[in-house]
Amino acid sequence: MASRLRLGTRASPLALAQSRLAATGLAARCPGTGIELVPIETRGDRDLTVPLAQVDDPEFFAAEIRAALRAGEIDFAVHSLKDLAAEGPPDLVRAALPPRAAPHDVIVFRADIIKRLAAGLPLRLGSCSLRRQTNVAAFLPEALPAVGPPPRLEFRDLRGPVDRRLLRIAQPAHQEDALDGVILALAGLERLWNDPQAATLVAPVLASARWMVLPLSRCPAAAGQAVLALECRADDERTRALLARAHDPASAAAVAAEQAALARWPEADRAWLGATAVNDPSLGPLCWLHGLPLSAGGQPVASLDWNAPPPPAGPVRFWDGAGWRAHSRREPLPAQLGSPQALFVAHWQAAVHLELPAGTRTWTSGITSWQRLAAQGTWVEGCADHLGFESVKPLLATPVLGLPPLEQWTALTHEDALPSWKHSGVGTALASYRVSLPDDQQHSDTLARLRDEARTATHFYWHSIAPLALLHDVLPPGAVHAAGPGKTPRHLAAAGIAPVQVFPDHRSWRAWLGWA
Repeated sequence: MASRLRLGTRASPLALAQSRLAATGLAARCPGTGIELVPIETRGDRDLTVPLAQVDDPEFFAAEIRAALRAGEIDFAVHSLKDLAAEGPPDLVRAALPPRAAPHDVIVFRADIIKRLAAGLPLRLGSCSLRRQTNVAAFLPEALPAVGPPPRLEFRDLRGPVDRRLLRIAQPAHQEDALDGVILALAGLERLWNDPQAATLVAPVLASARWMVLPLSRCPAAAGQAVLALECRADDERTRALLARAHDPASAAAVAAEQAALARWPEADRAWLGATAVNDPSLGPLCWLHGLPLSAGGQPVASLDWNAPPPPAGPVRFWDGAGWRAHSRREPLPAQLGSPQALFVAHWQAAVHLELPAGTRTWTSGITSWQRLAAQGTWVEGCADHLGFESVKPLLATPVLGLPPLEQWTALTHEDALPSWKHSGVGTALASYRVSLPDDQQHSDTLARLRDEARTATHFYWHSIAPLALLHDVLPPGAVHAAGPGKTPRHLAAAGIAPVQVFPDHRSWRAWLGWA
């Protein structure tokens, strides 16, 4: 039996684009159901002057839509979940949270940003979010390429539809209201880009802009960012049942984790904190929280919630390769880099001796490598948050970013890791350095000491497999082995080292041992 539902939505280009997206997904799950969009102006759309940080109104973007829903003028509404209070009114129900888009924040910079950095000009960044301002202020100075004096950041309040915010970086730089970058949700740009009726509004600006996809570990988003909420009347059982077909339990679980992380802080602090949860294949669910809450007395806070294994029982003697790293030698290898369209640097040491082409879209493994590459003058566009290359592949395929397909990418890595890139999808993998101990008497003494340390260790953390060949025969039976996510656990398993416990990073492993 055919039916028709009226969908209430804000009237901005982004709200209409994401409502059309929700309508298309719902129609695919409910054949025979027609959906009519009903644009509704909210008080949040009318008032574009008050910064959101000063708005004390949980229904700023929802009151008028909910009034229409209660009056029977619409059958359901589509909201951006992050615009809603954690708990909704009792007479309405969130019948579905559809699959989430990429939760990251991004900074979209004007085309001449490198020249402005080199000239030492202040960078005018648009955002009225306290969370974005504080986290970006802490992260960006070491993430921008060192091509001039240390960057000076100026934050300007920015409200209004996303397409109009973007126009501020296309204005001549000398104009008073021009900006050098705008901080936005990647999901919003993605939805505009994928909507034929809205794409023309953003495509001209994005064509020449420079991107920076902010890392979730340092700049997590608002709880619920990139998730849509389908809301209807609690007593409308028929509509509730239809909308429920669009519900994604994984997205709902991530939102619950983010809200739980924020709930541990006083309400007055939450506007200053970001919390983003993801589900990693090797680690399971994890949730980053980062920010500068008022109650912390000016000190940044950072936490990572994840399902850590039970702590070890009994005495611990650990080996984490510190001696190996202190004495080993990084030897550059000849690498014909050419002019790749996009580059993934698996570790900053793979690029420290190379001059990376200026026009290459460059990504890397984590924050440390990002900062080291930026210190060399390289524009880094994003990273894998130390979760490995496989974790970042869906993000690299986001159409609005305009990145080339993987077969046109080049990966830079070390010699021992080269075989692991064979099935990564990357077109070219280059070994640009090797790691080894010096071949002299000191080498013999160091190797003997490393092997003695390994013989008596109870717990091992492997940053890479480089030292494994030298230690494999002295590894004690029953030792507990660990590594970060990515290729290293698979290398260890292939070498007969199993099981391997996966930790988010070395610091998490040390904390688990009680040595943080």
